[in-house]
Amino acid sequence: MRFKIEEASDHCAVEFAMEVLGGRWKLAILRKLASGTLRFGELRRSLPGITQRMLTRQLRELEEDGLVARTVYREVPPRVEYSLTDIGHSLDPLTEQLDQWGRWYREKALRSSMADPLPPA
Repeated sequence: MRFKIEEASDHCAVEFAMEVLGGRWKLAILRKLASGTLRFGELRRSLPGITQRMLTRQLRELEEDGLVARTVYREVPPRVEYSLTDIGHSLDPLTEQLDQWGRWYREKALRSSMADPLPPA
């Protein structure tokens, strides 16, 4: 782990969870892997806007925290696949709810912005 569990706050479990899940891409990565194992390139293509460097970094942190498993196949060329561990899969209901909420909120925000008059020029 990147941080010491014994130093985590006892009074706020959300703070502890955010230590593990915080970051722009981690929950999106977990959501994509919830549907099954993906190779690095497949995962990157499924997340428009993420850089190779950032995806590598986020995957390493998720692996370090026990949420993602990395499997290397000794082939030519080498093949690497990523999948969720059991702990990672325990977040499936959370990522599903966040996905639904994000879709609902985006739709609501789009409708309200369309109803608002344009600001004066």
